[in-house]
Parts: sequence; structure tokens; C-alpha cells
Amino acid sequence: MYTLAEENYLKAIYKLSMMAENVSTNQIAAELATKASSVTDMLRKLAEKLLINYTRYQGVSLTQTGEKVAVNIIRRHRLWEYFLVEKLHFKWDEVHEMAEEMEHISSTELIDRLDEFMGFPTRDPHGDPIPDSKGNFKQNDLKPISAVDVNACGIISGVRDHSSAFLQYLEKQSLTIGKKITVKEVIAYDNTVVLHMDNKDLQISRDVANNLLIAL
Repeated sequence: MYTLAEENYLKAIYKLSMMAENVSTNQIAAELATKASSVTDMLRKLAEKLLINYTRYQGVSLTQTGEKVAVNIIRRHRLWEYFLVEKLHFKWDEVHEMAEEMEHISSTELIDRLDEFMGFPTRDPHGDPIPDSKGNFKQNDLKPISAVDVNACGIISGVRDHSSAFLQYLEKQSLTIGKKITVKEVIAYDNTVVLHMDNKDLQISRDVANNLLIAL
């Protein structure tokens, strides 16, 4: 029904709309690493298909139909990530790019059978919620480590940065989904965070603390 480019735009707008009600052309261009002029052309096409609300210079928002399409793409992406990690035993830092391609397989029957085959998972390997077949999902109630108080305890439950480099770093430090951590100290000089995990202390940078999410 929709081209690969159209689906990528809808997913990008949905992601950006989590931070602001109206999304700017420049934000979309930065997210998709493309020119603002190319974004404008695509936005006109999406508006003609009634997938977005778009008035030039006033920002973009998804229509109800556009949001439904975007959530369905996210559902496919996260289910494929789960499948690749849990069934084919890829590492969590290896699956994003593959899922970026596989998310455009539009067969509803295939995706529903995949979901059932895996036991209807609710979280992908990075801790992000997987929408169900009706597009419903529970938003994460997570906080970055940098936003919690010293002595707070929690479970590592998600990441903001899905890059391979960041996920590989977390893997090497054993900072993976499900690990229990305590924020022991924040060093005033450079905001390094000292964690206690697995009966030992571990220091992480402020940037890592901003991108690692925990459930309290």
C-alpha cells in the first residue's frame, strides 16, 4: 500500500512526535539524513494520502490513519528484532539494520503468525514495547540513570541509543536488560556515575547514564 520511503517518513514522524506535538521539516530531515527540500516533497504526498496534517511552516502531525500505519511498522520492526535475537541467536547490537529492511514486509498474516509463534512478546531485545495486532502497547515508564537519585535501585529495562557501538559497550560492561543496579555515587567533577552491580562497583560516563534506562 505504501512505498518504503513513505513508511520510513511515517515512522520518523511518529518517533519525533513523542517529543513534540508538531514536528518540523528540519527535524525530519535530520532524522532521515536528507535535504529539507526532499522532505517537503514527501510531506505533500503524505498529506494527499491523508496520512499527515501538514501546513507549510506550521509543522507536521500524523492523522489517525498515519499513526496506525506508523505503529504497525514499529510492530513489525520490533517483532523481527525479537525473532532474530531469540530464535536465530543474533546479538542485540546486530539486529537493528536487518529489522529496518524486514519491517517493510507488509503481510499481516505473516506478522500475526510470527507474533503467535514467539508467544506474543511484549518487549523487543532493547526493552521497547511491541504493539499488539490492534496497535495497543504500554509505554515504557522508565528513567535514564542520570535522572535518578543516589542510592536508587532499579532494573535495566531499555536504551535510548540503539547504535551498535553503544550496545556493544553495554554488552562488554554487562549492562544488559534485566540487570539490577544501584546508583552509588555521582562524581561532581565530571558527573561520572558510580553503579553497584553484581557485587562490584562500575563507573559510567554521563552520556551512558543519559542513554541507559531503568525501571525503579
